[in-house]
Amino acid sequence: MGRQPNILFITADQLRYDCVGYSGKYPVQTPNLDRLAAQSTVFHHAYSHFPVCSPARQSLLHGKRPETFGALWNYNSFLPVGCLQPDQYTWTKQLAEAGYRSAFLGKWGVNPEFDPTAFGFESYVSEGDYRAFRQNRYPDVTYTNGFFGEANPVALADSETHWFADRAIEAIETLSQGDHPWHVALHFADPHLPCRPAEPFSAMYDPARVPEWDGFRDNFVGKPYIQAQQLASWSVESYTWEDWAPIVARYYGIISQLDDAIGRVIASLARLRQADNTIIVFTADHGDMCGSHGMMDKHYILYDDVTRVPLIISLPGEPSQAAGTEREQFAYNLLDLGPTLLELAGLDYPTDRFHGKSLVPLLAANADENVPVDADWRKHIVATYNGQQFGLYTQRMIRTKQWKYVWNLTDIDELYDLQHDQAELSNVIALPEHQERIAELRLRLYEQLKSDEDPVVSNEWTKHQLLDGAKRNHRT
Repeated sequence: MGRQPNILFITADQLRYDCVGYSGKYPVQTPNLDRLAAQSTVFHHAYSHFPVCSPARQSLLHGKRPETFGALWNYNSFLPVGCLQPDQYTWTKQLAEAGYRSAFLGKWGVNPEFDPTAFGFESYVSEGDYRAFRQNRYPDVTYTNGFFGEANPVALADSETHWFADRAIEAIETLSQGDHPWHVALHFADPHLPCRPAEPFSAMYDPARVPEWDGFRDNFVGKPYIQAQQLASWSVESYTWEDWAPIVARYYGIISQLDDAIGRVIASLARLRQADNTIIVFTADHGDMCGSHGMMDKHYILYDDVTRVPLIISLPGEPSQAAGTEREQFAYNLLDLGPTLLELAGLDYPTDRFHGKSLVPLLAANADENVPVDADWRKHIVATYNGQQFGLYTQRMIRTKQWKYVWNLTDIDELYDLQHDQAELSNVIALPEHQERIAELRLRLYEQLKSDEDPVVSNEWTKHQLLDGAKRNHRT
């Protein structure tokens, strides 16, 4: 690679794994991401360890699960909460100390008082900067459909996706003029609800041709109370698919619009002669329900709709060196990226600094090693959640290739057979034939949480649930 590689790190907000074209699942068009995936390493089983914006983004920079430093939910909630502080470790500061020039653009969510310049970045273009631009250019624009979204009257060139793409291109151009490697973090706020695609993307998808989510028809029998309650809280309990389809069509539209903006940024690398020495990472902080299981947003559940996300890592060099490697191994899209990027930058780091681990052995450059699924790699993923939107609610999840067990500390637990029920519609936690398997998953979950210093298992009563099976998993 010559000098240390540049890093272009792009994230979406609330983008499901099954809503990128290369996943082959739903009819969302993402030609630029598909093209990037075709010359990159694609992780088909990448998961968010915490499917809520602020804790996930803080963990990304710090490298550890948010519960270990008090980031239990978004800090703009109705309850006060801790968050990552500038005097704590971040791998972005380590890059800066190693000589990386850097720029941060877009969604922040790490600390309400300190911006990215306190965490290793030289410059920051914020969502507030975009809002000021839009207000000045379009002072009369108003939106009337709340979280359900609507067509955006703002011209595509002036939309938030494309405005930030242009600012990112400017940052790359500026940083490329020096002799130092650079790190540009571009954190788009889309497709987080409300989805407001601009033309032509607002009319790109006909609601009549948008298929139902596989998980749409959930009757919530044998499931935790909070799930059906969410429909009442959002006032969507009477929604049919005809009600949801226009909302999903707008979700598709803003994803395609986002893809178009990302394509502009990636294309600029070749024009600026940076493509041959730039690592490109694309992922999302977490997914979105958007009508799946009849729900909005991402709270109080750990379905794959919100935990499974896209993850693409493209190494610099000739396409033949980095083409089309697909990985089925489990990856933490946020916890694993710190050690991965530090290793790719040639920097040392203590492995105990991170709850994730470097993905370098699985990247395309090492594809000839063909690391098998049953090699010395993680056999499960653990995700966590602590409540927020309508009140606190503690959850911990462990997912293997076939099984997902969700520990709901104050309600019945969940068990899904993902081989036969990929949509997670049937909670089989109470079936006698699964009790031995549940005990084994609870033990594995406990061991992972203890290793990662999750305080929830330091309590003798909560630990009793996992280690001794002290849970009621059916209602009488």
